[in-house]
Amino acid sequence: MTAADAAGDLDRGPGTTAYSLSGLTTMRVGGPPLRSVTVDTEADLIEAVRATDDAGESLLVVGGGSNLLVADEGFPGTVVVVRTAGIEVPDASACGGVTVTVAAGEVWDDVVARAVEEGWSGIEALSGIPGSAGATPVQNVGAYGQEVAQTIAQVRVWDRVEQRVRTMFAADLAFSYRHSVLKDSIVGPEAPDGAVTPRHIVLSVTFSLRPTELSQPVRYAALADGLGVELGSRVPLAEAREAVLQQRRNRGMVLDPADHDTWSCGSFFTNPILPTGEYDVLVARAADRLGPDAPPPPQYPSAEGTVKTSAAWLIERAGFHKGHRMPGPAALSTKHTLALTNRGSARAEDLVALAREVRDGVREAFGVTLVNEPVLVGLTL
Repeated sequence: MTAADAAGDLDRGPGTTAYSLSGLTTMRVGGPPLRSVTVDTEADLIEAVRATDDAGESLLVVGGGSNLLVADEGFPGTVVVVRTAGIEVPDASACGGVTVTVAAGEVWDDVVARAVEEGWSGIEALSGIPGSAGATPVQNVGAYGQEVAQTIAQVRVWDRVEQRVRTMFAADLAFSYRHSVLKDSIVGPEAPDGAVTPRHIVLSVTFSLRPTELSQPVRYAALADGLGVELGSRVPLAEAREAVLQQRRNRGMVLDPADHDTWSCGSFFTNPILPTGEYDVLVARAADRLGPDAPPPPQYPSAEGTVKTSAAWLIERAGFHKGHRMPGPAALSTKHTLALTNRGSARAEDLVALAREVRDGVREAFGVTLVNEPVLVGLTL
């Protein structure tokens, strides 16, 4: 696609239902963009972004749309839909590991399925996560004891400030829990028109995987129980993938058009990471609310001087249960309290109102402010 072609695509007018963001996001809400262009090559992606920047318009890049909640009014700028494809294996060595480079627009679960089929270990616990490969390093996607930070070797990006392609290595990305330098570069609701404007546009992601038919050690108790093994065990990759998919199905976290519990962004709130002193205060408040004999809030491994606890635990103990606000139009999933779901006719404002209710209820009950995981476009909590 040439620059002229890109500009022609970008001239498509507002209100075109084919480009409604409700059809591009797993939450299935959001109005139309001012303009939209779909790209299927890396060169087209760069050209479309440059054309948008040259026109001085706001930019929203959409892959799988699994981590976006977009305003009902739509987006007052250009949406670039990334459909680039390709999985390359520049190096596969029984000793040195397997290097796999994935185009940003590849469907993430297809990448995991390919890895399991080929005997590449390291991302099998990330089965069933919706979205595109290019989004995984931004959020440092993780589940069931794995996160992409453990296997990403480098990410190629288009730097909109420096106007060039850059290679960012794992050390450059400053990965932490559901966070990275790439996420830091996104400007949120304080930007003009509520634009979500990433500095770095992911072009491809390179993973370093291990050539083995066995999974990495199972680190999640429910997963180990489902597999009938001890924590730390390794199992055949295909068995690990199926067990993860079953866990996700049980929680309504595998996309199914017929199941409104999956019309969501997955976990809407991240697990809070608290300084040790604040966690101690939380324990005391929980005891006051639930009784001194009640189990304390869960603790998960975290950086020194901090404690990671469970957002789902806080939500449930604050009085919000599965199916809260059913029959809708927006309600907590009937399978998992961390998922805010569209029951079929929700608007973005319905979901934001529910998110505010849950966040404020947890803060009132326990003094902890939950933070949303999906990116809000033209919306604030």
